[in-house]
Amino acid sequence: MEITKLNKQRGRPPAFNHEDALEKALQVFWQRGYEGASMAELTEALGINRPSIYAAFGNKEALFRRALSKYTAGPVAYIADALSAPTANLVVEKILTQSALFLTDPANPSGCMMVLGALSGGKDSELIKQELIAHRKNFEEKLKQRFELAKTQSELAQNVDAASLAKYIATLHQGLSVQAASGAKRDELLSVVELALKSWATLTH
Repeated sequence: MEITKLNKQRGRPPAFNHEDALEKALQVFWQRGYEGASMAELTEALGINRPSIYAAFGNKEALFRRALSKYTAGPVAYIADALSAPTANLVVEKILTQSALFLTDPANPSGCMMVLGALSGGKDSELIKQELIAHRKNFEEKLKQRFELAKTQSELAQNVDAASLAKYIATLHQGLSVQAASGAKRDELLSVVELALKSWATLTH
């Protein structure tokens, strides 16, 4: 009887809330990265033991993927919204400005989970690293497609290299994340964004 009672205390509580637990896991991964987030930290943050995490979410990789999906659908959903802006100029302005605000929001860990989640690491994190690279490439591809559309609408000059322009904006976005994680202040990042937007006209016409 005592053993059963102890197991219940250590296991998943009856009122276990998957979304609350996933949000807590997201915060740990966002702050620590994939490899830096230990199972000890995750179990403490979620308030359940390792077997219960496995039962609820699968292994650490599966938990990270679930947290990443929550991240893209929630905190960084502004990226998808920005990509649907009516002009390429507004797309870029929204992405960079809102990123500078988001990345320096004191309510969040500094930096972007998708950029910093697994930039480096050992063999155990290689698969996650490649998946995050794929996410970033997908973002770049969507930028390229949006800029190609802008060319067909004569918003951007026909000699503009949409692929290079997309990589430029993606690089700026990733750089903002690294700067934020390194302690850059909001006004500093906004100054960088202002410079980028001033150079936009010379790059696209």
